[in-house]
Amino acid sequence: MTGTLQESGGGAMSSLETVPRAERRPGRWLALGVLVLAVLLVAVDATVLGLATPYISEDLRPSGTQLLWIGDIYSFVIAGLLVSMGSLGDRIGRKRILLIGATAFGLISVLNAYASTPATMILARALLGVAGATLMPATLALIRNIFQDPRERSLAVGVWGAMASAGTAVGPIVGGLLLEHFWWGSVFLINLPVMVLLVVIGSRTLPEFRNPDPGPWDTPSVLLSLVGMVGVVYAVKEGASHGFTWPATLVGLVGVAALYGFVRRQLTLPVPLLDMRLFRRRGFSGAVLADLLTVLGMSGLVFFLSQFLQLVQGRRPFEAGLAELPAAVGAVVAGLVAGAAARRFSVRGVVSGGLAAVGVALAALAVLDRTTGYPLIGVALLVVGVGAGLSFTVTADVILSSVPKHQAGAASAVSETAYELGAALGIALLGSVVTGVYRGFTGPPGTPAAAHESLGGAVEAAGSMPRAAGRALLLSAREAFVNGLSLAVAAGAAVLLAAALAAWFLLKDQRLHTT
Repeated sequence: MTGTLQESGGGAMSSLETVPRAERRPGRWLALGVLVLAVLLVAVDATVLGLATPYISEDLRPSGTQLLWIGDIYSFVIAGLLVSMGSLGDRIGRKRILLIGATAFGLISVLNAYASTPATMILARALLGVAGATLMPATLALIRNIFQDPRERSLAVGVWGAMASAGTAVGPIVGGLLLEHFWWGSVFLINLPVMVLLVVIGSRTLPEFRNPDPGPWDTPSVLLSLVGMVGVVYAVKEGASHGFTWPATLVGLVGVAALYGFVRRQLTLPVPLLDMRLFRRRGFSGAVLADLLTVLGMSGLVFFLSQFLQLVQGRRPFEAGLAELPAAVGAVVAGLVAGAAARRFSVRGVVSGGLAAVGVALAALAVLDRTTGYPLIGVALLVVGVGAGLSFTVTADVILSSVPKHQAGAASAVSETAYELGAALGIALLGSVVTGVYRGFTGPPGTPAAAHESLGGAVEAAGSMPRAAGRALLLSAREAFVNGLSLAVAAGAAVLLAAALAAWFLLKDQRLHTT
């Protein structure tokens, strides 16, 4: 396989011709602006789901298990398809797959908005995962292709990460305003104008890149990857929620076998879907592992914080969205300076320091109770944002810099797979901790079973009970929820501190290129 790229309209070019032309590309920053629209599309969707969860619980009345599925089925599907879609983008064109995926993402958001049953909502989230799997790998791969200068690429990756963080801020604020004036489905419809803008401008400004000698897209590898990832994550989720029953164990074994078959097949194919030799590079493997553990450890806080702010502390949706703003602000600022900091100090110092900061902040939040004041919450969230922004930006740069341009799609997909797998496992494990502790609360006589399924269900049940009994129910349910959240956040802190230690050793001697 050659290391050159084919650009639409220009034919095949030698590597000596490609690099200077890419460095001089006058529209590269405008192209980056289009790419971050796709990042915003995904980030806003992820954050508004957490904000809308109490309303979805009240309207659709999902069980506790269904509520977790609504939260994590997107991550299950996207984790299973990211590698396949990243490789497909290398083959058919990264611009093409980005525009197709963005269109599908916007249209499927409408199905999310008008879901009328928990099952329909779960299906809509799964389909959104299929579309979402095309977006993130394509954006990072195009950054790798468009920005050949290492310093410019570091800044572009920082902007990419900063806009993802900005999306997590915009999502709750806009979503909060919508939830105060419209029904919960409106928060998904805000994807439509972003999708239209992305497709219209992107079709005119984005260059096309593809691997000129990609080989066939191996369908058995695609199926093995999907079955393996979904099977393993499902088994972990079910095991954490209900113990490792025979059905869950069997599904997990099938998933492990499929992943083993996937790896073996990649090692034998002349042109694999994913080049497994990438993992022999310590920097690449260390960056991927750091991303996975970071997201896993933060998932309990990310998924349940909105419920805590609204259903425990009684904040309005818009106020809850503003309360989460410091994390996004910290991540935006840190993302823009992360590359320069890694060059001035060291990659492992910036990544490990960022992860340790997140771990300490999560440990501080583990003391949350129903009356915790906002100053502690706000400062802790700011530190979480700064630490995560430093770590994610530098690890993304390490991953992109570790591979040739023609493998950028597959490498970006590995990075995003680690992120989504970490989110799925985090929601499954830490979410199950919260749910397990919550379900054990003791309510007053006459407490309906639905109140034990979710905090939203308890709030709704309390409204239909006598005043004294309703207050007793809410007090007990909120206390159980906070206890579960504190335990999950403490576990997340331990995971982040372990990730910081691992990154310190795995990223030893790793450097970002300067030329």
